[in-house]
Amino acid sequence: MEEITDGVNNINISSDSYKKNRIQVSNTKKPLFFYVNLAKRYMQQHNEVELSALGMAIATVVTVAEILKNNGFAVEKKIMTSTVDMKGESRGRPVQKAKIEIVLGKTANFDELMAAAQEERELGYAEEQS
Repeated sequence: MEEITDGVNNINISSDSYKKNRIQVSNTKKPLFFYVNLAKRYMQQHNEVELSALGMAIATVVTVAEILKNNGFAVEKKIMTSTVDMKGESRGRPVQKAKIEIVLGKTANFDELMAAAQEERELGYAEEQS
């Protein structure tokens, strides 16, 4: 019994399997700006965000990264591409899918831009109420 407990206590969960600042993007589930805003929140909390996607969702990840970079919120830190084996829909044969991971970091004026956007939202809300 003691050996099992020791084994369980010594299990190392790889940092890759679960990252608090990773967003796995799907090309069907959510609108583009859902991911843009989520990425901003993750950068606020963790100073950087990792966007990852497979196959057709890769275009969405690239677009999200470009929106954040072009609006001055993020700088590109790392881009990794790879292929992963997936079970195919037909006959269970493995299929290789392209994978991309983009790590973005906050720009020097990220907090300033976020504060300005928040202020703009509050002003808009105040105007709606009057």
